[in-house]
Amino acid sequence: MGKEIKLALVYRDMWQASGKYMPNIDELVSVADPIIAMGCFDRVETNGGGFEQINLLKGENPNKSVRAWTDPFNKVGIQTHMLERGLNGIRMSPVSKDVRKLMFALKKKQGTDISRSFDGLNNPQNLELSFQYAKEGGMIAQGALSITHSPVHTIEYYIKLADQYIERGAEEICIKDMAGVGRPVSIGKIVKGIRERHPNIVITYHGHSTTGFAIVSSLEAARNGANIIDVGMEPLSWGTGHCDLLSVHAMLKDAGFSLKDVNMDAYMEVRSQTQAIIDNSLGYYINKQNRFLNSLLIGPGLPGGMMGSLMADLEKNLKSVNKWLSKNNKPTLTQDELLIKLFNEVEHTWPKVGYPPLVTPFSQYVKNLSLMNVIQVIKGKQRFSMIDENTWGMMLGKSGQLPGQLDDEIIQLAKDQGREFYTGNPQDLYPDVLEDFSAKMKEKGWDEGKDKEELFEYAMHPQQYEDFKSGRARENYLKDLEGKKNAAKAPQVSQSSAALNNLQPKSLIVEVNGEKFKVNIDYPNESDGNAVDTNKSKAQPHADSDSGKYITSPLEGKFFLTKNSSEKAIVVGDEVKVGDTVAYVESMKVINAITSSVAGTVQEIYVNHGDDIEEDSPLIKLS
Repeated sequence: MGKEIKLALVYRDMWQASGKYMPNIDELVSVADPIIAMGCFDRVETNGGGFEQINLLKGENPNKSVRAWTDPFNKVGIQTHMLERGLNGIRMSPVSKDVRKLMFALKKKQGTDISRSFDGLNNPQNLELSFQYAKEGGMIAQGALSITHSPVHTIEYYIKLADQYIERGAEEICIKDMAGVGRPVSIGKIVKGIRERHPNIVITYHGHSTTGFAIVSSLEAARNGANIIDVGMEPLSWGTGHCDLLSVHAMLKDAGFSLKDVNMDAYMEVRSQTQAIIDNSLGYYINKQNRFLNSLLIGPGLPGGMMGSLMADLEKNLKSVNKWLSKNNKPTLTQDELLIKLFNEVEHTWPKVGYPPLVTPFSQYVKNLSLMNVIQVIKGKQRFSMIDENTWGMMLGKSGQLPGQLDDEIIQLAKDQGREFYTGNPQDLYPDVLEDFSAKMKEKGWDEGKDKEELFEYAMHPQQYEDFKSGRARENYLKDLEGKKNAAKAPQVSQSSAALNNLQPKSLIVEVNGEKFKVNIDYPNESDGNAVDTNKSKAQPHADSDSGKYITSPLEGKFFLTKNSSEKAIVVGDEVKVGDTVAYVESMKVINAITSSVAGTVQEIYVNHGDDIEEDSPLIKLS
């Protein structure tokens, strides 16, 4: 009998690596028993990462989902685990200590056994509290090494990093190969080095199959001392997801390892139920390219977990870019052409910003910055002429020390903008907030929930929780889903029809009492399949008609007058200088400052806090 290898099903990550949303509570509960009946899993990943935020975006209560979803596994002794982001908890931005501490105690009470904690910069300092709070809450503290292939991320770097995690309290180690770019032999050497130094530590290998390396890396990890291999399963294995259960199982059996058998009847039931969820709703948010391996990603190293949302976002970016290109009589781009430009730019930009591991949230920051560079260059502007606030925070040290060195160009840009670098403990920048959120809930008449779970949710995801409570989230999700279903049913527009549509005017400039307005014109039966009554079109100010009088949106997204409650919103009558930040736009999960290129007095603000805005749309009029 060979060495025993255990398998863990990453059912949550399977969905997140494929598309935008997660199954609802009924779907999760329904598939739990068949997963158990498969008989081959010692662990199942049930929550963490973007799970709860996505629940809220669908208008569902994530606390009820976690309790109901973990319960069947708890009853039969299958360990459940979650993914958490250290300083960021389970969101994209840093969170206070009191919220982090509550999270671990709460998640254990809700049925989660293991916390897989990673830091986007592989910073042991940021994870020390995660390990401490996990153990205090009764969870197993697992430290994850975010695998990235770069000149600074060497085999020795990762072995020493594991030492530091264990010294700071990690009880297990996970090799988190989130982009599948870890070379198999190197993965084996990392595992072997950790095993030699820590003979009794539990080691898990978690690899996305994106580039094609992970199936071999699974074998190398097992041969060199890994105890557990994470797997996905059809219909969401491979592609940007994970290596398939059946392939890994057969490969390890052939290599002489001992594994639990797979109940194929139960396997087919899980597969069937998962496919039904795809067919009924969530398939509308899965880009078909995410179902394929892509060796082009070896270069940029972007992770599978973000590729699902990337492809959805890229459709909007492509539309916006092509709108600008058409307006300026330039050839438009295909999605593949924009994607390749993005991949090439990531390889150029990543070293300049200090080689942060390409894992959430820093993979998003590097991707977003690279995409903005691509867009700015297309428009004839300079690279790094638009950097979002989240990326600046990373580069200034507000999330911890970067693995590499910032490029001199970035350092000079920070000095030119009067930005200061931070060298202290990042956690000190985020004071406790639970009392404030508790007071807000009391004012609103909201219950804090069992084990303070609703208070936790509000403090962790403030805007999403408010949208959930108001019903806006559910309404927006259902509206979006219906639109995607209708678009899928709509007949394709022929090339001749599309060419004819391109000859029709899309807007007119109308002058009223000496002031010029831009009126957009929509035609029935265009590519979106929706007829619009042009008599109801709302006149919008046209920035080009009154040069220097308008501050316009630098990109498509959601408009915010302030980024937090401590800021004062701009109002009519305020004086604005060139370079002043006047508002913000949230796009691609980060906050971008909207700065003024002109000086003047605020005469009118055309949009409200929380409104959706389009690129180049006028926002504020100056006199």
